[in-house]
Amino acid sequence: MNPLQTLQDYKAVLIGLIIAVVALFASVVEVPETEQAVVVRFGDPVRVINPFRPTQDFGDTGAGLSLRIPFVERLIRIDRRLLTVDMDSQQVLSSDQLRLQVDAYARFRIIDPVKMVRTAGTPERVEEQLQPIFTSVLRQELGKRKFATLLTAERGEAMLQIRQGLDLQAREYGAQVVDVRIKRADLPEGTIESTFSKMQAAREQEATTIRAQGQKQAQIIQAQAEADAAKVYAASFGKDPKFYDFYRAMQSYRAAFTSGTGATTILLSPDNSYLKEFKEP
Repeated sequence: MNPLQTLQDYKAVLIGLIIAVVALFASVVEVPETEQAVVVRFGDPVRVINPFRPTQDFGDTGAGLSLRIPFVERLIRIDRRLLTVDMDSQQVLSSDQLRLQVDAYARFRIIDPVKMVRTAGTPERVEEQLQPIFTSVLRQELGKRKFATLLTAERGEAMLQIRQGLDLQAREYGAQVVDVRIKRADLPEGTIESTFSKMQAAREQEATTIRAQGQKQAQIIQAQAEADAAKVYAASFGKDPKFYDFYRAMQSYRAAFTSGTGATTILLSPDNSYLKEFKEP
């Protein structure tokens, strides 16, 4: 047996083993629970390892070791956790013509990784695509509202509308927007005092209008009450005219004898008709 031939055979077997080991290691990939991976074959996504599922049970994941065809299939790794898209500070014009300096962010996740790979390629590209959409949706929504509404509970409704509008666009890239928050919504420097003065004047005008309406309602109610009282008096006094005369005389006596300080003297003859109630039983 030729020793040289035997040595060459050993080298060929060794090289074959090395190639097999390299191919084996290249075909085994590890995907952690925090990631999902899209397997791409010749530029076309063919399957997903450890995909996101909204109703996934605890521990029921596809994470771990998986196989792929080495040198033919490649992996695009995608974070399964929430991702953030930050909007650059923008000036937004509110419905009451105030310029606001707004700083906001949105939280999203990839729910359709195959669609994401085909439309955007990577999560970073999804974030780049969502940034201008986020700015546009936020401008449109805040442009419908007054500045004062951002300081009340109506701010939550505005955030919901912005999230729904952004989520509708994000679905085109296989993403889902789960939350939108405004970090800061301030007036530009130099306009705060004038804005507060305008707001104060508007509130004072509103208060004046409310007071005027209240006084009008009070006068209407008082006039109606006096009319109802007159009707009651007329109905009751018409049933007993003598009692009516007696009652009116008593009211006149009270007004004449108790309204002054005691310095006024009234001289009347004993047979004066004004004092008839003192003479008759």
